[in-house]
Amino acid sequence: MKLIQRIALLAPIMLASAGVSADELNGADTAWMLTATALVLFMTIPGLSLFYAGLVRVKNVLSVLMQCFALTCLMSLVWFALGYTIAFGSDGVEQGKWIGDFGNMFFANISMDDMNGGIPATLFAIFQMTFAIITPALIVGGFAERMKFSAMLLFCTIWVLVVYSPICHWVWGGGWLGQMGLQDFAGGTVVHITAAVAALVAALVMGPRKGFGHTAMPPHNLTMTLTGAGMLWVGWFGFNAGSAVAADNSAAMAMLVTHLSASAGALAWMTMEWVRHGKPSALGIVTGMVAGLGTITPASGSVGPAAAVLIGLTAGVVCYFATISIKQVLKIDDSLDVFPVHGVGGALGTILAGVFCSTQLGIFSGNGFSDGVDSIGGQLMIQATGVAATFVYTLVASFIILKIVDMLVGLRVTGDEETQGLDLVLHDERGYDL
Repeated sequence: MKLIQRIALLAPIMLASAGVSADELNGADTAWMLTATALVLFMTIPGLSLFYAGLVRVKNVLSVLMQCFALTCLMSLVWFALGYTIAFGSDGVEQGKWIGDFGNMFFANISMDDMNGGIPATLFAIFQMTFAIITPALIVGGFAERMKFSAMLLFCTIWVLVVYSPICHWVWGGGWLGQMGLQDFAGGTVVHITAAVAALVAALVMGPRKGFGHTAMPPHNLTMTLTGAGMLWVGWFGFNAGSAVAADNSAAMAMLVTHLSASAGALAWMTMEWVRHGKPSALGIVTGMVAGLGTITPASGSVGPAAAVLIGLTAGVVCYFATISIKQVLKIDDSLDVFPVHGVGGALGTILAGVFCSTQLGIFSGNGFSDGVDSIGGQLMIQATGVAATFVYTLVASFIILKIVDMLVGLRVTGDEETQGLDLVLHDERGYDL
């Protein structure tokens, strides 16, 4: 009897040391993913909200904060109702190449006891929800200071269901790009390219802000922007390392390479400004940081530290010149530089993931990440296909959605309303009342 009692006491310890099965709760993974989910939500409110709000003019600061906050609420419910099931469908059900099944509308098949690997299915659903929140919030930068609030809400609702959720399924939900072998660990295609292309299309369809190219439109509060940028940096650890969906070596490496790329990107952008203009700027260093973060995002699960530094340095330089080209050469008023930073960075990172995940590159390879590839050329073709498919589909779908919304409610405020500012015109409030 005593022997049986001792075995009973030792059994939990023996099971813990042996690990847990895929259907059992892993406490460490669950604790980490709870933290990562909070970090990704922290990226949108307050991180991105403050980052964007500081970049607009004083008469529009409250409108940007309001847009980010409202999108957080609305996209949560859209994801709950339809977005999640389009992207991931139902557990245990074979998914199609293009969209998931509709068995999880309103989280119909997600209960408290259901598991997704070693974490609760509810936790996986809300972690992915935070991605569906920040992606349309990024688009705000492309039409800031001139889009109607009602149009913004309607556009983003349709866009998440028609663009974001299907592409999420293509890459992460068992769809055709994932089956092909696309390396996109945390959203180079799913998040950054989709948001950036939509922002670019919105800027083209709506036209520039009144006075763009003739009137100076400097940021009204760079202190606010730098504060938001710091929050984005911290939150990005949940974004990238959380995409491992485990508290393991992969998450730790993803966090390390994320930080290194952000640091390299910030210094590269700062240096470019210093050389070209004689002085480094605060706005430049934080924009370079975001470029480094966005570029490492798709590669954060397949590269090592040395490659991360190269990716960050490349991002800082390439995205810097892309920003100049968009505004000064092409004269496109992508108000807060969404496409040159997130779009160019996301595409660059997705392509470079195909290069540096190779086992042939020594210290620049994945250094123990998921199975590396032997043929750089073959993986590059897969990566390029993912970038091209995401770009083209998002461009066409976003254009059609914008035209539909324009017919229904109109996209843009009037010229007089734009001059007065969206804070008063749309919300009857002021960001500052001193």
